[in-house]
Formats: sequence, structure tokens, C-alpha cells
Amino acid sequence: MKKTLWRGSTLQSLAVIILPLTILLVAISLVSFSIHQYAMRSVVGERDERSAQSAASAVESEIKYRLYAIRSLALLASFDQQESLDAILASSESLMGEFDYGTAFIQQDGMLLAATGDQSFWQSLSGTLEITSVLDPVTFPAISAVFLYPVDGKQVILVSSATDDGNLIAVGAFSPEKLIRHKLEEIYPPGGETAIYVIEPTSQVLYHSGPATLAGDPERHPGVAEAFNGQSGTTYMKVRRDEHVVAYSPIRTVNWVIITEESWELVSSPTLRTSQIIPLIMVPALLLAMLALWFGTKQIVHPLQKLELKAAKLAWGNFQEIEIPVGGIAEIRDLQNELIHMAGQLQAAQKSLHSYIGAITQGQEAERLRLARELHDDTIQSLIALKQRVQLARMPRKKESPASELEELESLIEQTINDLRRTTRALRPIYLEDLGLVAALDMLAHETSQSSGVLVDFQSSGMERRLPAEVELALYRMVQEALNNAVRHSQARKISVRVEFNPQAARLEITDDGQGFEVPKTPAEFTPQGHFGLLGLYERSELIGARLEISSSQGKGACLKIYLPFPH
Repeated sequence: MKKTLWRGSTLQSLAVIILPLTILLVAISLVSFSIHQYAMRSVVGERDERSAQSAASAVESEIKYRLYAIRSLALLASFDQQESLDAILASSESLMGEFDYGTAFIQQDGMLLAATGDQSFWQSLSGTLEITSVLDPVTFPAISAVFLYPVDGKQVILVSSATDDGNLIAVGAFSPEKLIRHKLEEIYPPGGETAIYVIEPTSQVLYHSGPATLAGDPERHPGVAEAFNGQSGTTYMKVRRDEHVVAYSPIRTVNWVIITEESWELVSSPTLRTSQIIPLIMVPALLLAMLALWFGTKQIVHPLQKLELKAAKLAWGNFQEIEIPVGGIAEIRDLQNELIHMAGQLQAAQKSLHSYIGAITQGQEAERLRLARELHDDTIQSLIALKQRVQLARMPRKKESPASELEELESLIEQTINDLRRTTRALRPIYLEDLGLVAALDMLAHETSQSSGVLVDFQSSGMERRLPAEVELALYRMVQEALNNAVRHSQARKISVRVEFNPQAARLEITDDGQGFEVPKTPAEFTPQGHFGLLGLYERSELIGARLEISSSQGKGACLKIYLPFPH
């Protein structure tokens, strides 16, 4: 039957825990793979967009640098008209290093005056439409469209700026392909899988590197139209079974666009392959989960269930059942040992409670017996004597002095009143309600000293604060019990009672010079050692929220301190 139950619980565990866990892990793996793909796709797109923008900014900066250089050359010619144009070009050779075809000064009609660099280039362009079309007499630099050098068929761009008087025009010529390659190779290392294009407004490709992915009209390629409209961004396009990310950005100074294209899956494939084996990693994880489930069932769940049953029996008073070992891991065994220790403490506390209840019952009966004896021996006898005196007064007698009879009656009445007062004070201290705790303790110390012959010194300090009636009565009874213990058991010759009030708390201290005793380590040991008075003191202090400290040793007297904090 146990095997059947165990198998049933195992199957339930597999159905309720392992199977849902397996489904959950597989679902998490698939979802995480999909999320990872989307995240990598977005990351590659964002990276390519930033790269395209950086490349466009770098090319635009180089073009602006050439514009400013030509403008500087025009200003030199305007300010230093005494120097020859050849000398001006020679002095600015370091500034003109970016113009691979050289620089020149020409007139408004296109006549070449002076030139550096490729002289055949300048001679071939002198007076032609290609050069005069950009030589308007303006004071700010101008840049031409891309045209082909007639000699070698390579692409060339002219940059020009007129002098202040407009008579001369400074011109620089450079290869756009060389400029673009120089800047883009800093951002896109050669040999990569990224296709890079720079396209000018007439859809002419100025620069290309990487795989040839541009087919047909460049304007129809994704991202080209958007870039010519001044936008930057990314888009995605399907290429057979692959998906490419296309990033685009405009080069605004010359109205060019830069386009990059690459397969984002090739960029992220190593990470994706690692993600694809995650479900395989889950297999040993599931095996470990099953092993952990078996271990937890055998070493944790079953021992805890046994311990729960034993704890339930312990609650019904079966102290022996908790001592039977339940096994399991060390923590469960430690927990059982603590429960065994707690059961032992509970047994001791029950015995102490039974003894304390018996002692209280005996004390109540003894107090009733004492009160009955006092009433019988003192009060009732005095009342009987009064009755007899009244009866004698009614009988006819010889003349006697009525004053002496009245004095005798008065004496008997006064004695009866004193006996009743002593009895009522023992039952309830009347000074406590009328005069307060300090006055009541002072009277208690005085009466204890008179009745026992032991010197009881009472002192108080601070401004007295009236407390709730039950608190004052508890403190009074605690001091009364301490004085009775000192008088009856300590053989003390002097007892000191100190009461101190401050704004935060009240402190009471009772010390004696008696023989002392060994103070039990815990309140649970008060009853087994016969210290019922100390147990009563402890219980009263707990009821009113006070802290009780008892210190004593053999031959050195005893000291009892009561600390009662006031509520805020």
C-alpha cells in the first residue's frame, strides 16, 4: 500500500511539476529564441544606422574642409595682389594637399592663369563648359557636379571661390572616389560582408565596396529615395531566404547619399547558434530537477510530514512521541531536537504551574484560616465581652461608679476597632488609595519594623506620580512579599527600601544584609526549588510590564530591583 501511495505521489509529482516545468522551459526557450532574434535584428539595424550617419558626417566634413581651403586661397589672392599667382599657389601647397588633381587660378572667361598638380588636366579643361559652368563670380565657395576627366575617364569634382573683386577664381580639383574611400575605410574595414554605396543625385555610383547587391536602377533600391529626401534610418529587405538590413543617410553638402547593406543573421549567427542549443541544455536541467524532487520528497517532505504528526500528538500531551527520530536532512533533525527540548521545557513549566497553583491554593486557605482565627480570637471575643458588659449594666446592682463601666466599655470598643483595622489593612492597604504608593510603602515599612523587630529603612526621591490602581497595588504587593521573605527567611538585621521617580520610569529597590541564597537561572526553576514567592514577584512584574532583577549569593544578602517604564 505504501508503494502504491509512493508511486501515486510520484506520478502526481511528474504530472503536476515535471511535465508543466518541461513545457514551460521549452516555451521559454522558443520565446527567448524569437525575442533574441528580434533583438539582434534591431541591434544590427541600429548599429548600421549609426555607422552610416558617422560615415556621411565624415565625408561631409572632408568636403567642407576643401571648400574652406579654396576660400582661403581666394582670400590670399585678394589681400596680396603684389605677389604672383604662382607664388601664392606655391606658398599654399601644404593647404592644398587634399586636391589630388591640383589647384589653379582662372579668369572669368575660363582662361587659365596659374596651376599646380596635373597641368595636362588644367590645360584640357581651360575654356571648356565643364569648368566655366561653376565659375560664377561669387564670394562663397561653390562645388560642381561630378564629371569625367576626358583623359582617363575618372570622376572629378571642382571646388571654386572668387576673389573679393571678382576678377579671379580659385579652383581645386579632387577625385570623389579617393576622398570617400579614405574616410569610409576608417569606419568599414576592407574585406567585410557589408556592401557600401555612395550615390550622387543623377543615380551615378561614386563609390562601392563589399558584395555587389545593387541591381538595376539605384533609385529603386530601398532607402535611396528616403536618403535623398534628407532622412536617416534603416529598413529591411528579403533576399532569397535571408534578410538584409539596409541603412541610409544623406551627405547634405553635396546632396549625396550613403547606403549600407548586410545580412544581420551573419552578424549574429554565433550567438543565435548558442541560443538554439538552449533546449538541449534543459534536458540535464530536467534530470537534475527530477533528482532534486526525489531527494526533497525522501529527505525533506516525508520527514516533515512525520514531524508534523508528532507535533500534533505533542499538542495533546504525548511527550514521548516527539522523541522518536524522523530522519531527514540535518536541519530537520535539529528542528526535532529543538522540539524535544521545547517539550521538556513545557513539561517543566506544566509541573511548575501545577505546583504554583497548589501553592496559591494553600496560601489562600492559609490566609482564610488566619483571618478566621483573628476574627474568632480577637474580634468575636471582644464583641462577646461587650455583650456581657451590656448585660451586667442592665442588672440591678449596688451603687457603682458608671464612669468606670463606660471607660471599660470604651477600652473594649477601641481594641475591637484596632483589631478590625489591622485585619482590613492586611486584606487591602487603605493608605494606597488615599495617599498613594509612597505613603503606603512608608507605612508598610514602619509596620513591618514594629511587628518583626527588624530595622526597615525607607527612602523616596523624585516627584511622585500616581499610577493606575492595579499597577500601584501590584508594586505594593511585590514590596510586601519582598519584606516578608527577608523577615522570615534571610535572618536580616536591616532592610532598606528605596523608591525613585523620574519622568521616564519608577524604580524600587529592596536590599537586606541577610544570609542570601542562590538565585535560579530561569523563572522555570523557581517552583522546583520552592521559591514560590519569587515566582509570584515575577508574575506580578510581567502583568504590569515591569522588569524584575534579583541578585543574591550565600552570606551576602539579597537585592531586588523593580524597573517600571512609563508609557509615552
